[in-house]
Amino acid sequence: MILKNLAKIPSDEILEGSFGIEWESLRANADGKLSLTPHPAIFGDKLTNPLVTTDFSESQIEIITPTFDTIEEAFSTFSLLSDLVNSSLPDDEYLWFQSIPCILPYWDQIPIAQYSEEGEASQKYREELAKKYGVKKQMISGVHFNFSFTDSFLKKLHSIENSKLSFKEFKNQVYLKIARNYLRYCWLIIYLTGCSIGSHKTFSNDCIHLMDAQDEHGSYYSTRGPSFRNASCGYKNLKELCPSYDTVEDFTADIQQFIDDGDLSEAKELYTQIRLKPKNPKDMLKSLNRDGIEYIEIRTLDINPFYKCGLVLHDMNFLHLFLIYMYVKEESDYPLWQKEAKINEENVAEKAYVDSMRLLRDGEEVTLREWAAEIINEMYGMCEVLGIDQDSTLNLMLTRIANPEFTYGKRLLRLIEKDGYINAHMKLSKNNKNISILNLKNIGNVNCSKYEKYVNIALVGK
Repeated sequence: MILKNLAKIPSDEILEGSFGIEWESLRANADGKLSLTPHPAIFGDKLTNPLVTTDFSESQIEIITPTFDTIEEAFSTFSLLSDLVNSSLPDDEYLWFQSIPCILPYWDQIPIAQYSEEGEASQKYREELAKKYGVKKQMISGVHFNFSFTDSFLKKLHSIENSKLSFKEFKNQVYLKIARNYLRYCWLIIYLTGCSIGSHKTFSNDCIHLMDAQDEHGSYYSTRGPSFRNASCGYKNLKELCPSYDTVEDFTADIQQFIDDGDLSEAKELYTQIRLKPKNPKDMLKSLNRDGIEYIEIRTLDINPFYKCGLVLHDMNFLHLFLIYMYVKEESDYPLWQKEAKINEENVAEKAYVDSMRLLRDGEEVTLREWAAEIINEMYGMCEVLGIDQDSTLNLMLTRIANPEFTYGKRLLRLIEKDGYINAHMKLSKNNKNISILNLKNIGNVNCSKYEKYVNIALVGK
């Protein structure tokens, strides 16, 4: 029924939305060791710069794009900002193009992000997280994709479905359904985009113990799975927390209960593959109840070391298509779906390349390749009905499913086996920096006036 209703809306309106990208990356020295210098002064005050800031650590830069009407605009601006950041680092310093950290010093030497008095709460929050989860786990980095449909599209769909819900309730239900299904199926995104298969010995032992191979330079890696950032050893809540996604009110009530029970210090400490984002992030729970869901944040993506901005456009296009499919896809009534989803998520992250690994679908075992191909085939059908031309993107994903050698994780495995974990990534990081420097040198040959304001904001000292 949902697909039939969507088919009544032009495809270009379905594909419209609001898109944004966030990217965390460590700064590393030429020898692969974490840079311990303060956040580069060229980016100004980390508390007030809206485009370039820090995440947990002084050594962990975060790029945050504004929102754009198309993926292409969001990606091109993000690509420029990554060039700008990488090129602005000292000659012997590089962005670390990997979600799992570079060579880390002793935990008490890792610099937590420092703020002025105005940012005292942010600094204290980071210090509490460090005590609770350990400093080294905080150094795990990734890419976040922010998305919402346009209100005009949702209002048209609301009218077509003749829903008795208010528009705010209807909008909430759209994003809640996407969230539920995304949690069920994010294992596929982990397989298709996962690229964190190794670890230096200075990282967390619980992650190293899951890896089955070692290089001659003191690093470890896995031949079995694509994403140890998303594995059981990744940055997760200490207790498995499964809030209700039936209604916004149920969701916020559960989060408040987690806070009251001492499992969370505040709402944003809930670490999930997808987040429901409010209009007012400073008052998350009240804003969600009062204003509804503003947009969703996808937190599954590893940093991709093969591209100079840690992300590639066709993966973003697929993720956008996948979120539309998450709304179209009928839901199972299997009661233990969240528990099953977390099992699948970690099994794929750690063992997707093991032929004997099985996923659980409503309590029944199924192979990854069989289920993944079924999903892609359903997406082909959805695109045909909606008049969306994305066959090239879907063909690419189907190739990765049919042959794991085409996945990022397997490609990275070949490099690590040849050069070792640190050397392989430093080669990639140095190459990516050179590409960014060359891009900025050539920027005068194209019309880049539309980016000028972002350059001026990012480089406060320019």
